[in-house]
Amino acid sequence: MMIWKNKQVTIEALNEMNKGTMAQALDMCFTHLGPDSLSMKMPVTEKTHQPYGLLHGGASAALAETVGSVASWLCIDTETQICVGMEINCNHIRGVHSGDVVATARPLHIGATTHVWDIRIENERKKLVCISRLTVAIRKKPA
Repeated sequence: MMIWKNKQVTIEALNEMNKGTMAQALDMCFTHLGPDSLSMKMPVTEKTHQPYGLLHGGASAALAETVGSVASWLCIDTETQICVGMEINCNHIRGVHSGDVVATARPLHIGATTHVWDIRIENERKKLVCISRLTVAIRKKPA
């Protein structure tokens, strides 16, 4: 079942939205838009490392919040509503030194005032790196 309000959106259009944001600074890009899921890729490089040369937990959180927030944006009436992150939780399961990680957001709850997303980040071998839950507030668009 298609959950997106804007059924005409493309991966290219979503990637255009990254310009001038943290997503661009960390080289994130959207890779897949399914009927009820959205995926985003991020390279693991010096930009996203912590001092031990592993993927920084904050970079994983940034990736999770980005893909989940955009997924919420796709589910709202953008003429009358905005969506903002309220809470994020990340459990870091496996270290990553290099390559790409992919975050996939799937809805746990899409309500009138909140959305809750399950976001799984995997390495190139499809091994779980991080699991995250993001809660997003849905508000009226300011006048």
